[in-house]
Amino acid sequence: MIDFLNEIVLWWHWIVLGILLIILELAVGTFFILGLGIAAIIVGVIALIINLSFAGSFGIWIFFSILAIIAWFKYYKETTISTSGQSNKGFDTMGTVSQNIKAGGRGEVVFDTPVLGNTTWDATSKNDIKIGSRVYIAEINGQLMVVEEKK
Repeated sequence: MIDFLNEIVLWWHWIVLGILLIILELAVGTFFILGLGIAAIIVGVIALIINLSFAGSFGIWIFFSILAIIAWFKYYKETTISTSGQSNKGFDTMGTVSQNIKAGGRGEVVFDTPVLGNTTWDATSKNDIKIGSRVYIAEINGQLMVVEEKK
C-alpha cells in the first residue's frame, strides 16, 4: 500500500489538499482547519524541492499540523470572558476616598474611571482610611468594594 501511495501521491497533491482544506475552512469558519491547509501546502513545496516518500510527506504534514494546532491554542484562541455577575474588571482602577472608611466599616470612594458602570461606590476596608487617600480595589462583594490604600 505504501509503495502504491509513493507512486501515486505527488507534490502537487499536497498543495491541492491544502487549498481544499482552506476552502473548507471558509465554510466552517473556525480557523482550525486553516493551519492544516497551510501545513499541507508547506509539505507540497518541500516535496517539490526534495523528493519525499509518502510516509515522509505525511510525517512532515503531521508535524506542521501539530505545530499549527499548538499555535492556535496558545496564541489565537479567543478566551471567553463573562461580563455577567461579579467581575474583576477595574481592579487596577485607582480611586480617592470621599468619606472616611473605618476598619470594617463603610465609606465612599470616587474612582478615576467607571468601575462596573459607576464612578462612586460604597467601600469598606480592613484598615482605617482617611478622606483624600488613594486606594485601589482589592475585592468586589456585591454592591460593596473592598479597597486597600496605595502604598
